[in-house]
Amino acid sequence: MPLPPTTVPPGDQSPSRRRSERDDACPGALRLHPADDGALARVRVPGGLLTTHQADALARVAEELGDGRLDITSRGNLQVRGLDAGCGAELAGRLRAAGLLPSDRHERVRNVVASPLCGLDDAGHADVAAWARELDAAVCDETSGELSALSGRFLFALDDGRGDVAALGADVTLIATPGGGAVLRMPGPACRSERTEGRDTPDSIELWVREAGDVPRAAALAAVEFLASVRASGTRAWRVRELPAQHAVAADGLATRLAAAGIETVRTVRTDPDPGLSPPGPAPGLVTGSDGRLAVSVAVPLGRVSAAQWRLLATLASRGGSGELRVTPWRGVVLPGFSPDGGRTASGELSDAGLVTDPASPWLGVGACTGRPGCAKSLADVRADAARAVAGDRRPGSLPVYFSGCERRCGHPGGRWVDALATGAGYRVTVREVPETAGADTGADVTADVTAEQVADAVAAARGTR
Repeated sequence: MPLPPTTVPPGDQSPSRRRSERDDACPGALRLHPADDGALARVRVPGGLLTTHQADALARVAEELGDGRLDITSRGNLQVRGLDAGCGAELAGRLRAAGLLPSDRHERVRNVVASPLCGLDDAGHADVAAWARELDAAVCDETSGELSALSGRFLFALDDGRGDVAALGADVTLIATPGGGAVLRMPGPACRSERTEGRDTPDSIELWVREAGDVPRAAALAAVEFLASVRASGTRAWRVRELPAQHAVAADGLATRLAAAGIETVRTVRTDPDPGLSPPGPAPGLVTGSDGRLAVSVAVPLGRVSAAQWRLLATLASRGGSGELRVTPWRGVVLPGFSPDGGRTASGELSDAGLVTDPASPWLGVGACTGRPGCAKSLADVRADAARAVAGDRRPGSLPVYFSGCERRCGHPGGRWVDALATGAGYRVTVREVPETAGADTGADVTADVTAEQVADAVAAARGTR
């Protein structure tokens, strides 16, 4: 059970707390974020797609400029920590040389998640990896530069039809349909209903884009329509759900914009489960494709990988795989293209290096924020405490668990989860549930206020394993 990606941005505040009126301080590769362990850079990886050359470049950056590690984010991007504040020019030069910084103006808005197993098994309807590359090119189009006005939190999701990234609460979601094309989904204004017991839920608009070749361009134009609504509203909304109801993106307006660009659409009605339910990502282990080739799916404990482990992933991808790495929003990596023997060998090497290739690993579903010493606000070394909790419980639980160093709970998952919150004297362990669009979480079922030494038992009990 990989940890569900967060559906609430780190450090999030709801629109009712005027979040949309603050400056967008989302870090990037050119805008470094100061932290207690040095500066932090976030490198966007659209669709999670990397070549081995790019992966090697990131390993060198982590070793030579950072703290020797890479963090995988809940959007499949990568972070380098421990940077010197004056290394920005060198960092940018290295990323440009590796093809990881195609546009300075757009580097923070290249937020695209895609189904990691697309084309590798029989579960999907389209190769959304190709869509991700085309969408990235459309976002970075310098002829207009219009999409550079998006916030660093705006998210595109390209789902191959299996329903994985479609559940991540993106601002623009494209879901591949059988026979070609895709359903384009955008959130509408929040509404209230008895069915959801008074919680805020999204009303969405959906259009079927008939031709597969039009899908990436349709996604980019949907973002343009959002920006037009932002201007009309006079607000500084970062995401689609933050638009005032009277200025929400409308299906008719979006269809008109697409038609003007020669893209044919048909109105549809959603019949699949509500977004925000966060199905599990790729399980660790071997994935067999219809062509007999194998993909190796790896989970990264707490989303943090050493440069040596990262370099091993790149080496194996080059030596026996297709030469591609796919970083997942579930803080993992998929390496496609192995022969059966090669896949088994690679899986064993990765397991020996401390990465997770066993679908029964107790690491699955366990996450943590940065914690001490990297974050000044943290009240504990939550990663060390999470590791001790995993060591004390060899059975994965039925709920994800997230260790947070302070009340901000940066990066926590959506849905129902176990919250291990540092208090300074120990941990408060609570089962929580986050309505995906409410912008605030609601606590329930307080389990315990415990010391750091007792937190493993309290977490295991809350997860239903004891």
